[in-house]
Amino acid sequence: MSCAPQARIDLSALRHNLALARRYAPDSKQLAVIKANAYGHGILRVAQALEAADAFAVARISEALCLREAGIRKDILLLEGVNNRDELQLAQQHRLQLVVHQAEQIRLLQQVAGDPLGVWLKIDTGMHRLGFRPENVQSAYRQLRECPAVAGMPVLMTHLANADDRASAGTGEQCRRFERAVADLEGEHSIANSAGLLGWPATRRHWVRPGIMLYGASPFIDSRATDWDLQPVMSLETRLMTINECKKGETVGYGSRWCCPEDMRIGIAAIGYGDGYPRHAPEHTPVLINNRRAGIVGRVSMDMLGIDLRECPEAKRGDPVLLWGKGIEGAIQPVDEVAEKIGSIAYELFCRMAPRVNFIYQD
Repeated sequence: MSCAPQARIDLSALRHNLALARRYAPDSKQLAVIKANAYGHGILRVAQALEAADAFAVARISEALCLREAGIRKDILLLEGVNNRDELQLAQQHRLQLVVHQAEQIRLLQQVAGDPLGVWLKIDTGMHRLGFRPENVQSAYRQLRECPAVAGMPVLMTHLANADDRASAGTGEQCRRFERAVADLEGEHSIANSAGLLGWPATRRHWVRPGIMLYGASPFIDSRATDWDLQPVMSLETRLMTINECKKGETVGYGSRWCCPEDMRIGIAAIGYGDGYPRHAPEHTPVLINNRRAGIVGRVSMDMLGIDLRECPEAKRGDPVLLWGKGIEGAIQPVDEVAEKIGSIAYELFCRMAPRVNFIYQD
């Protein structure tokens, strides 16, 4: 029996979540966002499982080349576009589509020959990260339409800054800015990310861009994945290496941060920040042991963490510990709850998994 941590990836849950996105936006095409190694889930296996998606989106050209080299032929959009002539030539060679978000990228396209590429024109309606300001959109659009390196009409897109907060007025205002900017322009539209797709019907246009929801986490600050029928895709688990009988007043872990309030059992689980579990996780961050809730205690170390076993009196060495996801017997420890307790978000927890965690893909 190995105590090494493992991440079980449920590919059927992944497909369920994509199908759910399609039910919310049945008239839209689905651009599945699989950047950052598919949010830590494994970009190639996720791409293979999401055959029903209409296209894929990645951030950088290295991610797209990985998919092409593995035989993925579906359309791939580079969300950051290209930054130089070499990247542009690679994009042409591998038939990639580009987000164009700054004037320098238009100049690059104007300087090359060869096969034309599909482009998405990004408009900054309030994120203030990437994109053309609304007053510059008409000029950028005209230049792209006149450029021989651009195939067809650009898709017109923007990105939502506050869609995770359904009480925010910002999303409605961004939609209005977008409408004013593209009022006289032909082309398909794309606004909705996961939060927009689920919670803001007005953002469901020709293309929607599901990301975090595909992986079974809620995109909202005020709800959990189960509220939306999203199924957990990653289940992070390990085992109890040993159980210590500690006395009242004894401390656990580096810095002696946590003190036993009574005579009690402390479990030591084989996972730590060297595996990607956050070092700053506070006491009582929840885990499941044999489908019963427990909480971590003491400072998370590189390879181990301590667990208060008072609510798990029957726990023994070798028992499974579920950090988040779905247990073998069906109990769920929501990643959203863990992230909230830690003061983080599910995106970060997924993406920080270390290479030494064993990934097991199940269908």
